[in-house]
Amino acid sequence: MSISPRLSPVVLAEDRPVLHPQDRRQDPSYPERRTAGCLTVATAASVPALRRFARGVAACWGLPAGIDDALRLVVSELVGNAVRHSGGPEVALLLSADLSTLAVEVRDNGRWRPRAGRPRPEGELACGGRGLDIVEACALRCTVHARNGGTRVVAELSLRD
Repeated sequence: MSISPRLSPVVLAEDRPVLHPQDRRQDPSYPERRTAGCLTVATAASVPALRRFARGVAACWGLPAGIDDALRLVVSELVGNAVRHSGGPEVALLLSADLSTLAVEVRDNGRWRPRAGRPRPEGELACGGRGLDIVEACALRCTVHARNGGTRVVAELSLRD
């Protein structure tokens, strides 16, 4: 029996697809910033579910197709980290876009647990432990905000060619 996460999509701004960036500038009703979010239980099934949610939102908003690989990778890494390392019962994904940037924010309500042990020597072969490095390579900026009540990670992706 498969258990899928309970998804509670919350649309925080009006979603209207606009297919061409030049049309956005000419449409006075197009919001400067669009935001959508989804909250789910923090299980392994949350990773593909939130990845599908993100891709659906990007398609609905008419974001450039070239953003798809980076978006999938960033959502997978950040949600996977929250599920594996936070110990919190829920994980939230918040997407926010303007004409040039897509912000991918993942929040959990667990406790920040920094990497245990000694720092990994450069060139060491290991499985795992490089997720944030990968996210940083895809993003314009990546910031981690750790507090007692949870962690918030924001990665900003460029929508420019």
